[in-house]
Amino acid sequence: MTPALALLVALGAAVGAPVRYAVGHRLDRDLPHRLPWGTLLVNLVGSLVLGTLVGAAVDGHAMALLGVGFCGGLTTYSSFAVQAVAAGGRRGAAYAVLSVGGCLLCATLGLSLVRALS
Repeated sequence: MTPALALLVALGAAVGAPVRYAVGHRLDRDLPHRLPWGTLLVNLVGSLVLGTLVGAAVDGHAMALLGVGFCGGLTTYSSFAVQAVAAGGRRGAAYAVLSVGGCLLCATLGLSLVRALS
């Protein structure tokens, strides 16, 4: 990776990570704690954005900034995994299925919409 690409990834993540923190903190605090809504939302949105970028055949510097940096900083597998385990049994399994299925659906939707419009 070139220094320019590394800088673009860092810049994108510098925006995505604080957005993730703010959304997660706000929603997980304000909504009922049956599910970690903030983590779910940022992961769904990040999957939709990344699917859209891939569908639009974005690459190079733009993908480094938006796909790898912003979406990578916005989404979080580690929080999802910890929250699914902490929820325990049925609730954790339901959250895992909802998260993984929803993220796959959002990525597919973004990719399909861009391809359908082009």
